[in-house]
Amino acid sequence: MLTSKEIRRKFLEFFEEKGHEIVASAPVVNKNDPTLMFINAGMNPFKDYFLGNAVPKNSRIADTQKCLRVSGKHNDLDEVGHDTYHHTLFEMLGNWSIGDYFKQEAIDWAWELLTEVYGIEKDRLYVSVFGGDAQENMDRDDEAANMWLKHTTNDRIINGSKKDNFWEMGETGPCGPCSEIHVDLRSDAERAKISGASLVNADHPQVVEIWNLVFMQFNRKASGELENLPAQHIDTGMGFERLCMALQGKQSNYDTDVFTPLLSKISAVSATAYGASEATDIAQRVIADHIRAVAFAIADGQLPASSGAGYVIRRILRRAIRYGFSYLNLKEPFMFKLVEVLEQEMGEFFPELTAQRALVEKVIEEEENSFLKTLAQGLAKLEEFLAGNAKELDGWHAFELYDTYGFPIDLTELIMRENGRTVDMAGFTAEMTAQKERSRAATKLSTDDWVELEEDDKEEFVGYDYTEADVRITRYRKVSAKKKEFYQLVLSLTPFYPEGGGQIGDAGTLVQGDHTIHITTTKKENGVIVHFTDDLPAELGGQWKATVNVADRNETAKNHSATHLMHEVLREVLGTHVEQKGSLVRPDYLRFDFSHFQKVSAEELRTIEAKVNERIQANYALEEYRNIPIAEAKDMGAMALFGEKYGDTVRAIKFGSSVELCGGIHVPATGSIGLFKFISEGAVAAGVRRVEAVTGKGALDYINAELAKLRAAAEVLKHPQDLASALQQLKEKEAAAQKEMDALRKEKALGAVKELENSAVAFNDAKAIIARTSLDAGSVKDLVFTLKSTPSTLVILGNVVDGKVTLSIGVSDDLVATKGWHAGNAVRTLAKHINGGGGGQPGFATAGGKNPDGIDKVLIEWKNEFS
Repeated sequence: MLTSKEIRRKFLEFFEEKGHEIVASAPVVNKNDPTLMFINAGMNPFKDYFLGNAVPKNSRIADTQKCLRVSGKHNDLDEVGHDTYHHTLFEMLGNWSIGDYFKQEAIDWAWELLTEVYGIEKDRLYVSVFGGDAQENMDRDDEAANMWLKHTTNDRIINGSKKDNFWEMGETGPCGPCSEIHVDLRSDAERAKISGASLVNADHPQVVEIWNLVFMQFNRKASGELENLPAQHIDTGMGFERLCMALQGKQSNYDTDVFTPLLSKISAVSATAYGASEATDIAQRVIADHIRAVAFAIADGQLPASSGAGYVIRRILRRAIRYGFSYLNLKEPFMFKLVEVLEQEMGEFFPELTAQRALVEKVIEEEENSFLKTLAQGLAKLEEFLAGNAKELDGWHAFELYDTYGFPIDLTELIMRENGRTVDMAGFTAEMTAQKERSRAATKLSTDDWVELEEDDKEEFVGYDYTEADVRITRYRKVSAKKKEFYQLVLSLTPFYPEGGGQIGDAGTLVQGDHTIHITTTKKENGVIVHFTDDLPAELGGQWKATVNVADRNETAKNHSATHLMHEVLREVLGTHVEQKGSLVRPDYLRFDFSHFQKVSAEELRTIEAKVNERIQANYALEEYRNIPIAEAKDMGAMALFGEKYGDTVRAIKFGSSVELCGGIHVPATGSIGLFKFISEGAVAAGVRRVEAVTGKGALDYINAELAKLRAAAEVLKHPQDLASALQQLKEKEAAAQKEMDALRKEKALGAVKELENSAVAFNDAKAIIARTSLDAGSVKDLVFTLKSTPSTLVILGNVVDGKVTLSIGVSDDLVATKGWHAGNAVRTLAKHINGGGGGQPGFATAGGKNPDGIDKVLIEWKNEFS
């Protein structure tokens, strides 16, 4: 039986023998395409080739590509773990022809590999072809069907729908018919009873698609019209995990050696055997799948975060933690322990996992600790609800738990069910839908077709050498977003640098006579440099003078070159474990994220800053190496960053001993930077630090502003000889005065205890203390806790001080237990009288408001809440 490593290797060797260049997997995090958050199909890294925006060195390519499907149209997350074949991260084995071979070779080679190299029985294979579509007046793909007849019989060729057998890149762009290859893994007895042909595309777990051959021959326009592409392409994708299932004779992807080492580790960590129960098996499959997605995303440079791609990774990780928490009784961090096994199994083909293992483990462990605290907060909120008498948790509060505290809804349902309660799932779903609609409306873009003004084979970037150029507008399109419309322009050549490598895109103008087009930013999309503007004149033809905003460009260049110098010094001072994890280069400041497992001390920052400034003063000249082979650049000492995909030729930037692969704009010599100054240092995530700095005039402005603060402080203190010592003495005097004030407040509050106890009234077999006070918040809280420490005591204090209105309610522990009184529920209702809101625990709760007159109403209405 072939191992998964052998299966992967045989695929690549087969296509290498067919003249294909074997390329490394692109990072799963898609940094260079604004239309796509993650690589979700094997063809994504080659979009520029299919769109005609770039030319590959070799027209035949093969690879194994990491893919992630967890958002948008391709979202398999809910199925993962519950069935045996859906995954978040999966490998896509693919072969590609860019204007080279077409249907015949793709079909012949696919059949040869599956049946002769891998040895799959021919009578277990079925193929589908596009059956046509009457609505779009598209015919059946008879050409592909006739080619398949060379290898199989007509009853094994199935006509597929447009949904299944017509592939499209998106709403617009390259597309074409496709042929899927399906394998029937059922037993001979089952196959004899029911033909596999009837189970193709029927979601049968043992009759599954393993390979899709896309015959890319059309372009879909925004109008929906199809036009022929200038050249025909082949795009194939074979699911590696499903292929392993077929070749290893398994009934589940999770039974292959792609997953069994991970499942064995999970079983050991949780002391729960795989196969013990359906619920624990699902949990183990979820964890085994999700650790792959999370680990590779982090290794490729995407840290968990509260928005964007980072939020998706955090959500996947938290889903795995929650399954371990709920079904495997894993209450301590455990996911990070699986990274070692994953690296052992996949590090050979994906070296980024080996190189980044320590960081991946650290980040995951920190995220686990954080989410376990969140789970504890959610459980505390649920316990508040369970202390009351309501039988159903309303949808709004269930959604608040999910949205604000990250508490999974299915865990909420489970806890409610265990306590004989229910969740208003219809209400929760309505809240979730409303939020999604708000998010969708805020981000939805409607893009028109490009309007072609003149033909131009290739847009040339001249911005390394020029900040002005005579250009022509070759095409434009209108983009509509929420409450805004703007335009995108493509030029015959451009001096505008497109956003990339952390550096923001250039702004500037296009001028023709009396007409001026203001370029707000510049970006790269599918290999094309696109210029953004809010308005367009009626006439766009003729020659335009393109001018970059030179002032901003120069300041940005200073910050970018300083970033290179700083990166080198960080590695020199902190250690070679330091690697870039993110950057932002703007005219006004620079930001740099890097791997490091502890705070950078003030002394280290001073040392780094001094060494960077030494390199600036050395005035190292820029040494630029354009379009050199990547091997040559690495021989020079240039660092290749994990999470970045480089071409065969690169641009290297050298200042003294600093050498980096970089496409950005830089100063002619380091002396132009002038001065470098840190302005902040902090944590971004576990094992990742962030520094911000300013250079040149920005650094001088920052230093002058700080000096002005010091002079102002010195003037207030009558210009002491030792300002720091004088400030310390002032701080000590303030602390002593504060301590004295706290003691006086406490004394005043304790004096009020007796007075309030004497005002108590009998109420419902308890003692109620209801009063108006005018104390600080800390004293009021101390007072409530002191009073409610006496059994059978209810305390309600309405407090007004300095115009601030608060309600504080305390319920003694015995009344919470015997009568079910709940301070949190009561304060939410009573707070309406003071035009405010609040909440809390059964024993203590507070609310703030704006209406001091409402306290009188509270002191009357309180009885209704404690009947």
